[in-house]
Amino acid sequence: MTTTPDTLRVTVQRGTAAALRRETFDVPAYENQTVLDVVTWIQQMADPTLSYRFACRVGMCGSCAMMVNGVPRWTCRTHVKKVAADGELDIAPLRNLPVIKDLAADMDPFFDKWVAAEARLHPSAGRDDAFDPVTSQEPARAEADLGIECINCGICYAACDTVAGNPDYLGPAALQRAWTLLNDSRDADRDGILAAVSGKGGCHNCHSMGSCAQYCPNDLNPMRAIAGLKRETVRAAWGRKRDA
Repeated sequence: MTTTPDTLRVTVQRGTAAALRRETFDVPAYENQTVLDVVTWIQQMADPTLSYRFACRVGMCGSCAMMVNGVPRWTCRTHVKKVAADGELDIAPLRNLPVIKDLAADMDPFFDKWVAAEARLHPSAGRDDAFDPVTSQEPARAEADLGIECINCGICYAACDTVAGNPDYLGPAALQRAWTLLNDSRDADRDGILAAVSGKGGCHNCHSMGSCAQYCPNDLNPMRAIAGLKRETVRAAWGRKRDA
């Protein structure tokens, strides 16, 4: 990197959930510097006890997601010059999740809600059976394909104000995955998915504010998926009433 005479003023959230604090570092500014570069410099050059996550560094794994100046972002893909206000950065762990230490959030509640939403494949065939053909031209398959690029980074979950106000809400990622499986011909539990997403904390808790779609780094639209779940759960409910 080519150095510049500038210095970044970086405030980082430190500590555990039991004792959080803010700590400020002066970090050398470089051309083409990412926020993950800044965090790495602090850990390597200023304080080796700083805890954070990263893996691929190229926007494939999502593990480096953090709050940057109040916005959830992949830090490996976020260039400092695009987000630093007057040479200042504020970095914190993803919101709406418990803090393990420093910039590392506990992702267990996020994935627990995937389970609660039945957002996992329910096999319709065994390992010895022929593969179920998948035709991309089918409308349901096209709808399912819209969400398959989700990499579970948790940014939509951190951006969601409904999650912030309602800890029971399943969240955009889990509901989007449930919608994907609902439209997958290989899934064998359509009724189970609809029951899971229509109950307490389900799709009808969404207020359609759109933060999930606004901040998704992969340009996915969980709000569209949630709207689809709302329609299908209502149709299922009316179908049960007609059959009663």
